Amino acid sequence: MLALRLVRLIETHADRLSQGLTHRLENDPHCADMRKVPRQELAARSHEIYRNLSDWLLYKTEHDIEHVYTEIGIRRARQQVAFSHLLYAITATKEHLWIFLQDEGVVTKPVELFAEMELFRLLDQFFDKALFYLAAGYESVHVREEVAVA
Repeated sequence: MLALRLVRLIETHADRLSQGLTHRLENDPHCADMRKVPRQELAARSHEIYRNLSDWLLYKTEHDIEHVYTEIGIRRARQQVAFSHLLYAITATKEHLWIFLQDEGVVTKPVELFAEMELFRLLDQFFDKALFYLAAGYESVHVREEVAVA
């Protein structure tokens, strides 16, 4: 499966990808609130996604994604990261992968283009689910706070 080969390429370069993403998140004004997250936590989270991408795309269930990303949403809400900055950070994580694959120039044949498109489809599905559960976790903190105030 060519898409799996691309995923393995990403996993092999997880350190480089994570460092680049962490630098971007720390310096991009669109997600300035991500600076409220300890650097080592931010780096560990991005490294975990990139290093275990095949697990996330092929083996983890929606329940696994729900569990992890709901907790991250709760944590970021408690760290008072603006919701828009959090969403931008997740989108930047996906975009960082696309840029990496473009820079690597791994697509040289039409069949490889199809594999890359399949990978993008899998990535979109994963990140769409992650965004949903991240938002649900984030919102749950604010709903609890509103109920406590009322």
